[in-house]
Amino acid sequence: MSSKKYLIVLASIFTLFNFTQVNAQSSGVYNLTSYDYTDSSLIPEKRMDQQSDFMNNRYLYPSKPRNQWEVGLSFGAVNVSGDVTSRNLLYTPIDPIKTLGFAVNVRKAWGYVISTRLQYLHGSASGYNYQPAIGYNIQGNRQPDNPWVKNNYNGGNVYYNYHTKVRQLSMDVIAALNNIRYHKGSNKMSMYALAGIGGFLYESNTDALDGNNGSYQSGFNDIANKQRDNHLFKDRKEIAGELKELFDGTYETDGERHNTRGWYNDYTFRPTVNAGLGISWRLGKRVSLNLEDKVIFTMDDLVDGQRWQERDAMTRDFDNVNYLSLGIGVNLGNNAVAPLWWVNPNEFMYNGLATVTKPDNECNNDKDGDGVSDCYDRCGDTPGGVAVDTHGCPLDTDGDGVADYKDKELITPTRCQPSNADGVGNCPDPECCKNVGPVGCGSIGSGSVMFSGGSRSMSSSAKNQLNTLANSMRSNPNCNVVVMGNGSSSKVAQQRSWDRVNAVINYMVDRNGIDRGRFIFQYGLGGNSNAVDYRAAGNGESGPSNTPPPFPNLKRN
Repeated sequence: MSSKKYLIVLASIFTLFNFTQVNAQSSGVYNLTSYDYTDSSLIPEKRMDQQSDFMNNRYLYPSKPRNQWEVGLSFGAVNVSGDVTSRNLLYTPIDPIKTLGFAVNVRKAWGYVISTRLQYLHGSASGYNYQPAIGYNIQGNRQPDNPWVKNNYNGGNVYYNYHTKVRQLSMDVIAALNNIRYHKGSNKMSMYALAGIGGFLYESNTDALDGNNGSYQSGFNDIANKQRDNHLFKDRKEIAGELKELFDGTYETDGERHNTRGWYNDYTFRPTVNAGLGISWRLGKRVSLNLEDKVIFTMDDLVDGQRWQERDAMTRDFDNVNYLSLGIGVNLGNNAVAPLWWVNPNEFMYNGLATVTKPDNECNNDKDGDGVSDCYDRCGDTPGGVAVDTHGCPLDTDGDGVADYKDKELITPTRCQPSNADGVGNCPDPECCKNVGPVGCGSIGSGSVMFSGGSRSMSSSAKNQLNTLANSMRSNPNCNVVVMGNGSSSKVAQQRSWDRVNAVINYMVDRNGIDRGRFIFQYGLGGNSNAVDYRAAGNGESGPSNTPPPFPNLKRN
């Protein structure tokens, strides 16, 4: 009967795999690599407000999409790590079917890392020792329900063995370990770790009688007393073969049980803790192949039906159950992305960086390339490279209506406005500027360097102004410049006028490398006392490039 049951499970896995492969080819399930974060059909109703804000550029992040459920079926080896050696398909079992199990599960992702799984495990484990034992008969170890005591083994050698049926319903929390990646897209292989709790039922039985309900005592003694090399480990395969021939594999005798723990029919109930690791491979849009090893911690020492040492004491460790399985997972659900443990959330970010979004309205355009969106740009045809204000219009520093890039008089006083088309004001030239420089010196403009209070120090803007003058003088090597200081009302004013003219000429010579002989030094004039004026020298105009200070010993501010 057991053989037929496991054959049915294997056939179910094969049929399910083939069905889902065919179904995946024809279904409209979204491929995780082509998940469209703007597709609102993938968004649950409760998260549509966030999606709407995202689509209308009011929120930076799209809503988490609806993702599919996974149902799974697995088949594998069940082993008990306890006091009796567990056997499997590759390790001389008495009955191979009694070392196998299967599980069905449902899994749901709640985020890109965490998911939960409800699993039911149905299986059995079996095993036997190759070492003989007599501990069951030691005073203090002889329990009335011990299978060897019940079957009248009176101190002779026995070989502990068991067959345990296991059933478990568990809830596991699973953490995906490698789906959040920064240098590759979504996975085709998912590694995960799990931890959980469960309810565990087990029934342990022992093969203590042969097919005629007689004991194995004589056979046990023959195997135990057989002349060997006194190295049981070396002879373990030979001994296992002899025991396999001896046992009939019926496990007719109940194993020793607890009298203080709950039973369900013939099963003992235990709350358990689970832990495990697994790897899944994506075979298609809906199908994955899963390899998993799960350990069930029972806190019980009778899962294998044995708990006595070869002295008057119990064994020290509890028995744990291991389920090593291979299974198929199938994703269910429409209008949903793959389970989120297959989805790399960084794909949204990197796709956004790599994709150039086509403009869909005026605010995404900047026709003149000045850095101001067309829906805010009041001057949509600004020439390239022209500095603009926050409204996208060319800067107009003096506010005379002529943009700076066209203005030939960048700072036109308000009293001299309106300016002409070149941005030049309508004020007459001052007396100091009426002498026009020689032909060819027109690019050396006139101007004023402003000082504050009684200071002789120049501001950064004043130095920038003189740097511009120096460039013009280099471009006109045959032109000289008159530097004029204002202030004649007192000795202090005259000396300050001289100091400021001297500071201007020294800056031009020391910082810009202009020959001092190209300057005409004038001071004590009647203009703005806080300004030093300059202009190109007229034809034939000459003068000293340096004069002695008028009042060198005068106390300066």
